[in-house]
Amino acid sequence: MLELILGTIFLIYLLFIGQLIYGFNRMRRFSKKEFTPKTSFSIVVPFRNEKENLPNLLHSISLLNYPKELVEVILVDDDSEESWKMEDGRWKFEIRLIKNERKSNSPKKDAIETAIEIAKNDWIITTDADCLVQKDWLKIYDQYIQENEVEMVASGVCYIPKNGFLSAFQNLDFLSLQGATIGSFGIGKPFMCNGANFAYYKHFFKELNGFQGNETIASGDDVFLLQKAVSVAPKKVDFLLAKESIVATKPVATWSELFQQRVRWASKSTGYSSVYGKLLALVVFSGNLAWILSFMLWLVSLLDQNIFMLFVALKFLIDFILLYKIANFFESKLQYVLASSLLYPFFSVSVAVYSLFGKYSWKGRCFRK
Repeated sequence: MLELILGTIFLIYLLFIGQLIYGFNRMRRFSKKEFTPKTSFSIVVPFRNEKENLPNLLHSISLLNYPKELVEVILVDDDSEESWKMEDGRWKFEIRLIKNERKSNSPKKDAIETAIEIAKNDWIITTDADCLVQKDWLKIYDQYIQENEVEMVASGVCYIPKNGFLSAFQNLDFLSLQGATIGSFGIGKPFMCNGANFAYYKHFFKELNGFQGNETIASGDDVFLLQKAVSVAPKKVDFLLAKESIVATKPVATWSELFQQRVRWASKSTGYSSVYGKLLALVVFSGNLAWILSFMLWLVSLLDQNIFMLFVALKFLIDFILLYKIANFFESKLQYVLASSLLYPFFSVSVAVYSLFGKYSWKGRCFRK
């Protein structure tokens, strides 16, 4: 009976991850062509205590291959404790530095809305201060917008490579999230994206009443807006699968920071309006919990070793197929895969359970569930 219950959980897990693999395979790779740029962008960057990272982001933005009259950059300072002053006259595009106007429990949502209120251009595109963009980032977005009837576009994010197990573990975890994102778009059930690379038509944002409805949840400026858009106008929402549009971000430096970051991300899952998103989160949690239970039962000889090894092998195989496909697209190395696969169920379940009852800190602030 025990083997049947665990086997059923693993089977459901395999079916869901297999569905994401199928969805990823269905996604059309978008290729860059020569186009006359037409779309005007307001690049919005909310930040807090990022004096080391902002110059690097702004430098990468200054290298963008895009007409300067079609771009503005709005930096929104969310009550930084560090002193940082923007150097005048060295940047290619117009850059405005403004203060965040707090009005909810979510500083980042407030920062984005503060910027949108003064944005001059038609499209808002958000990224983070610890990111780097590619020179054709806006050009490929413009081409996609011109060729498709869309009003909201998500795209890929990857980690800047670093050495060591912590960096490799983060990378594998992050690739799995990108796999879930792209795969869900491929099967027509998008529920997740990343605010470090997210664009939407300004008037569409206002038609959706912005972040209204989830202001009490500190995180989720990206996924809640996406899910709201999908529920209202699914045909206007799409994913740009192009190498030129990928944004790179920095991994965190310590296990503690990683745990806090993942708790912050997981805390928004209970607020999903997407039924598929909630179901997938539950299936992933159940699959990892079943892995831990199987391991413990095997240790005390309550689960046959062959059955345990079958469960472990099948889960590892389906996870690896998804990771391999995503890593191949992002041109990312898969390192410490076996060690990470053994640690991940314990890490994932701990994060999920803690996010339901605990609090987390981020950027020097403490947030409660």
